[in-house]
Amino acid sequence: MEQKKIKARLELEDGSVFHGYSFGAQKSVAGEVVFNTSMVGYPESLTDPSYFGQILVLTFPLIGNYGVPEAKLVDGLSEWFESSRIQISALIVSEYSQHYSHWSAKKSLSEWLIEHNVPGLYGIDTRMLTKRLRDEGTMLGRVVFFTDEINFYDPNKINLVEKVSVNEPVEYGQGDKKVILLDCGAKDNIIRSLNRRGIQVKRVPWNYDFTEEEYDGVMISNGPGDPKMCTETIEIVRKTMEQKAPVFGICMGNQILSLAAGADTYKLKFGHRSQNQPCIEVGTKRCYITSQNHGYAVDGRTLQEGWEPWFVNANDGTNEGIRHVSKPFMSVQFHPEAAPGPVDTEILFDDFKRML
Repeated sequence: MEQKKIKARLELEDGSVFHGYSFGAQKSVAGEVVFNTSMVGYPESLTDPSYFGQILVLTFPLIGNYGVPEAKLVDGLSEWFESSRIQISALIVSEYSQHYSHWSAKKSLSEWLIEHNVPGLYGIDTRMLTKRLRDEGTMLGRVVFFTDEINFYDPNKINLVEKVSVNEPVEYGQGDKKVILLDCGAKDNIIRSLNRRGIQVKRVPWNYDFTEEEYDGVMISNGPGDPKMCTETIEIVRKTMEQKAPVFGICMGNQILSLAAGADTYKLKFGHRSQNQPCIEVGTKRCYITSQNHGYAVDGRTLQEGWEPWFVNANDGTNEGIRHVSKPFMSVQFHPEAAPGPVDTEILFDDFKRML
């Protein structure tokens, strides 16, 4: 039987109010409201550190029907999730499935949200809400219970990367090659993808200067917020490129590498958060379907001499990757490790291994 319905509301900074019912923690929160168009993959998405500080709207109408798997570690990494905790501030869905069924499920989505003290609302017209966010752009919002008073809060005003990066170096796997993973909020599947290819990974904090150590290559991870806040990371990447070891950036890593190379970044109107973004490889016209989660982008017009665009978004023409014309430096805005999402571009990890 359904529990007694607890009413709550989502308020946007433009004055819009959306009423719904609670299926998570009964806690008022504020953050940046964004939408994701994926059909499946909510356990991976909710634990993606790139969502830190955000109120996530899932556009797929029915959520929760396959529950949540067990939180189990394998070789120091979560078996099913992309980090050790739920990263979003709140979850907004149209319809929540009160019953779940899947061979891997150990609990309901509601139980998981309550366990991590994260609110969730259902019964909200997410189609209308998403159309408003597309028209007006990403907005600040707040989930309000009862008569609570809570102010709007812009998470992008602070360095969010500092909140999600590791505090000290951690090593994963064994291999003939060693890669430094500069952790700006890295998804666990980046490490899994490298380990599967026989590459040892040393995960280091966002501001950790590793340039005096021995390594074969550098991976710059995804992460939340404005990349320009990561001034220490950008400077470390500049020093790294002077040593000419292969560098591969993913998502925020694309922005960090671009800033280190002298280009500029800007905030997108409503960002790319989905498993179905088409990206065209420059020069070949080949199109890949990609998984994405970012609110900022590289201004391709500001690329300096020696750099060229690598991928372009087929929907809006925004930059989706850069590479150096003669040195082993490259980055992509999408997620080749894709958890959740299509594995069309997982071959880029193989390219990176050959570069090593």
